[in-house]
Amino acid sequence: MNLINLTTKMKSLMLLFAFTAIMSCKTGRLNDSSGLETGTIKVAILYPNAENSTFDMDYYKTKHMPMVAGFLGENLKFYEINKGIAGRTPNEKVPFLAVGYFYVSDIAEYNKAIAQNRDAIIGDFKNYTNVRPILLISEIEQVKHNQIRK
Repeated sequence: MNLINLTTKMKSLMLLFAFTAIMSCKTGRLNDSSGLETGTIKVAILYPNAENSTFDMDYYKTKHMPMVAGFLGENLKFYEINKGIAGRTPNEKVPFLAVGYFYVSDIAEYNKAIAQNRDAIIGDFKNYTNVRPILLISEIEQVKHNQIRK
């Protein structure tokens, strides 16, 4: 009888442990804001699509963005690269070939790093695009996560 009770208790304990591990992973994902928080500076670099536009996504991902990220140093929280795949409607061409994002803590430090490396950054454009990018620098005002999960 003791052996059966011990086996049952061990199974229950292991089940509880597994459940706790799974829930802690899921809870961590729900609460993880990936560094997005109010006050973070977001730099969006938009590459508009026009006739005869070219864009080498592989170069952008493996060379250009890592180079600029290196210039930003510890001020950089993370960066993101988006590839344009569709327009507003199925027949509309994609309005932007790509959008790069840098998330930084301090706008003054960002401006200083970019100013010090401006020639290298602009000089590298020719290696991946013939498009003049548009920049939007903004401050994150609010971050809300979808609480409805399937």
